[in-house]
Amino acid sequence: MPDDTTVIESTVLTTGLSRKPEVGAGRDQPDTPETADPVFSLQDLSFHYGSYRALRNVTMDIWPREITALIGPSGCGKSTLLRCFNRMNDLIPGTRLEGRITFHGEDLYHPKVDPIEVRRRIGMVFQKPNPFPKSIYDNVAFGPKVNGFPRSELKDLVEESLQRAALWDEVKDKLKQNAFSLSGGQQQRLCIARAIAVKPSVILMDEPCSALDPIATIRIEELLSELKNTYTIIVVTHNMQQAARVSDRTAFMTAEVDDKGVRCGVLVEYDRTDRIFTTPRDKRTDDYITGRFG
Repeated sequence: MPDDTTVIESTVLTTGLSRKPEVGAGRDQPDTPETADPVFSLQDLSFHYGSYRALRNVTMDIWPREITALIGPSGCGKSTLLRCFNRMNDLIPGTRLEGRITFHGEDLYHPKVDPIEVRRRIGMVFQKPNPFPKSIYDNVAFGPKVNGFPRSELKDLVEESLQRAALWDEVKDKLKQNAFSLSGGQQQRLCIARAIAVKPSVILMDEPCSALDPIATIRIEELLSELKNTYTIIVVTHNMQQAARVSDRTAFMTAEVDDKGVRCGVLVEYDRTDRIFTTPRDKRTDDYITGRFG
């Protein structure tokens, strides 16, 4: 039996950028949950900001090469849950996670797991486009450079990433221009290209279209449908129509209030998106998606 160090060193969370990801960015995984292993498995996950419990007893599985939408009213913990998947919450002092979350069967919060490697394998796109104050090219190349990707191959990697983000044709002749010269929708696709460039297997998105106009939103939604053929995607959205259009599975969350008036996020229902929006099992889900509360 190998010791703990051997086990950790053999897993996907300690491999370098120059090595092929063990999960193949989703390409070698079975197509359906009936034959696939979950990418993430959450078991009784609770999360605390100091003494405040923001999430309580969340249990769910995330399946490969699907888009999972997290929906629910403001303050129910959707973004907090999203940041648990790549340990972004670690950067906030005083936070604490209880329960268990695994990534391809590996304990994501094991003390020997490198959180930097976690965030490389599990990329994130934020609510508002946040390109670096650099050129379009340097925005995409920044992550691979930091991770030691061969400089001789950077040009091809940048082009591939921009093509996957459906942005290459719009910027191929102005790669040296500042990223801030792009429109909001283009900047968000640039941020997606930047996330893709470090070869993740999962992409997390926190309301990626909330700051965009309808046309840019459509472009992002079309891009998500293409990206899920390669990546597992988890997206937080307040737009229920968007969740219904783009996601394969939907998790509805809400905030329960105790007798002291303290709110805590809970997972109410998690199922195939078509079932959530047509035949939800919980009345609270039905009330939310039909606009009776939220």
